[in-house]
Amino acid sequence: MKVYNTNDIRNIALIGGAKSGKTTIAESMLFEGKIINRKGSVDDKNTVSDYRPIEVERQHSVHSSLLYTVYNDKKINIIDAPGFADYVGETIAALNVADTAMMMINGQSGVEATTETAWRQAEANNTPVFFVVNQLDHHGANFDDTVTSLKDYFGDKVTVVQYPVNAGEGFDTVIDLVLMKQLKFKDGGGEPEISDIPDSEKDKAEELHLALIENAAEGDESLMEKYFENDTLTIEEMREGLRLGLISRSIYPVMCSSAKHGIGTTRILDFITKSCPNPAEMPGRKTKDGKEFKCSTDDPTALFIFKTSIEQHLGEVSFFKLYGGQLTEGQDLINPRTGNKERVSQLFVVNGKNREKVEKIVAGDIAITIKLKDVQTGDSLVDPKAGIDGFEGFNIPDPLYTVAIKAVNSADDEKLGAVLNEMHKTDPTLGIEFSRELKQLLIKSQGEFHINTVKWYLNNEHKIEVDIFTPKVPYRETITKTASADYRHKKQSGGSGQFGEVHLRIQPYFEGYKDPTDIPIRGTDVHDLPWGGKLVFNNCIVGGAIDARFMPAILKGIMERMQEGPLTGSYARDIVVYVYDGKMHPVDSNEISFKLAGRNAFSMAFKKAGPKIMEPVYNVEITVPEDMMGAVMTDLQGRRGIIMGMEGKGKNQVIRARVPGAEMARYATSLSSITSGRGVFTMKFDAYEQVPSDVQEKLLKEYEESQKEEE
Repeated sequence: MKVYNTNDIRNIALIGGAKSGKTTIAESMLFEGKIINRKGSVDDKNTVSDYRPIEVERQHSVHSSLLYTVYNDKKINIIDAPGFADYVGETIAALNVADTAMMMINGQSGVEATTETAWRQAEANNTPVFFVVNQLDHHGANFDDTVTSLKDYFGDKVTVVQYPVNAGEGFDTVIDLVLMKQLKFKDGGGEPEISDIPDSEKDKAEELHLALIENAAEGDESLMEKYFENDTLTIEEMREGLRLGLISRSIYPVMCSSAKHGIGTTRILDFITKSCPNPAEMPGRKTKDGKEFKCSTDDPTALFIFKTSIEQHLGEVSFFKLYGGQLTEGQDLINPRTGNKERVSQLFVVNGKNREKVEKIVAGDIAITIKLKDVQTGDSLVDPKAGIDGFEGFNIPDPLYTVAIKAVNSADDEKLGAVLNEMHKTDPTLGIEFSRELKQLLIKSQGEFHINTVKWYLNNEHKIEVDIFTPKVPYRETITKTASADYRHKKQSGGSGQFGEVHLRIQPYFEGYKDPTDIPIRGTDVHDLPWGGKLVFNNCIVGGAIDARFMPAILKGIMERMQEGPLTGSYARDIVVYVYDGKMHPVDSNEISFKLAGRNAFSMAFKKAGPKIMEPVYNVEITVPEDMMGAVMTDLQGRRGIIMGMEGKGKNQVIRARVPGAEMARYATSLSSITSGRGVFTMKFDAYEQVPSDVQEKLLKEYEESQKEEE
């Protein structure tokens, strides 16, 4: 394949709502670029982009696909990202390396919940955006209403570049406001028939053309001066204004299509090649040590790996964008994360599962390589002489939906763990963790859809049957008042026996607590517990009642009991212990005796000290359309949530609340249902707080019953 120079490359992220036609228009773009000679369709399950078995079965994208086409002698790299919000990690990765986002809009439904999700990611990444209103061949399509909704949500920077003459069944004609011509397309695609704008459309076209010129000129002072001088701009000046406006995000052009019939595709490709920025025209990518690469072949070779996948017959595939220099097969680079050398043995450009070997690519291009030794998504590979610490990565969203998972057949446990870790490698938004506290394997994801995808792979590709269920809540146990207890451990079984007696007092720990005045403190150890909170251990022994060498054993016994609290088996925290008396035996006393005596004395005192269960409470921030606030707030109150405040944010309202973690288990699904997918939320751990008495009684009863079942 021909090697394309940086200024002849365009990198496009194809984003937007589910069912907006991204995969279909990608197929049409490949066909018009003569990369394929026959268009596939989602219904026929033969598109280049959705080639994986899960995508063929479900008829929607689950993973992003890398594609390319060629038009006007420019190479256009296309990353087709999934539309569902649960796969937002794929969209984030695509936008991180794309130079322009092409956002597909369903002409029948306008701005949808998934449109907003994609927009938020483009905005967070500061990516230039243009809109394509698709499916204008449907009888329910309404271009004007769609543009109104776009402006309503995204502001007056939304600027019409084309509009349809005959939207609905039989749609084939658009007015192009850059060319100021009428374009009539044939069913199936190809170049349009160009003619003058008919009289019936002239007034509308002139009005929209003027708005386009004004918005295009705003991006550059010299263009604004030319506009004031000449009352218009040439086609080339308008294209320059659009390009500059896209880069600065001061204009969001709107185009038309029916991807299914190939209508509008060639004009979209023309727009990409003539008005969208090439990689060198975009702001540079920063390295971790503050340097900047602007996709120049003059810089040292440096690439960023934005995606990893496991492909049949190939193994691990690394998708990357080259930010500096040139890359050739057999070149040695350094991974700054590991310090190890990696050899790029093979280079490919790809269209879905179809690969084409290339010997060289230049800065700005996107490609894949295979069989690297130790790289992962977010890594950089650089020329050893570059002297940089790798590129900054991209932000992974916090998990919103956590489940526990278990293999039905325990013989599959090890295999399950290995497969899940492999999945995490290809999808960093999927967190895998074995909780020693809960004794459960947890999957942290973006939503129920995300989890169902994991389950599909486990069942269908790895043949592992699993149970998925709500995880336990990591409760904590503590005390609310002072209590004392003593315990004698005595055991005789021939020969030497076991003997240890411990008297102790416990009280709650809090900042500024006071030690008792009736017990002399000889020594204090303060322990910051791994699970939060403190244990303060005081040696108050006088007169040698317990030898100092047994104090660590008593502490160990208490610590063991705190790791499995007396109420529900949860971690205990924030307790002050005073060991003030006891007894020893000159022969039978040993460490195990005092460990058991300390453990049991602590347990007895704990139960008398007003024990309380504590639950994790989260700061939750929910962004919802204003008209849905009431339903969301009612639902939060039903979850024992406390509303902390509200504020406006654009068209939405942001609700801040504190909600117990036990009530947030399936909140992602519930919020989506209440708001028709338009609500989004974040949650961050805040503190542990005591549960209400009725909840405590219920938890104690459940624990008691579970212990009986285990017996």
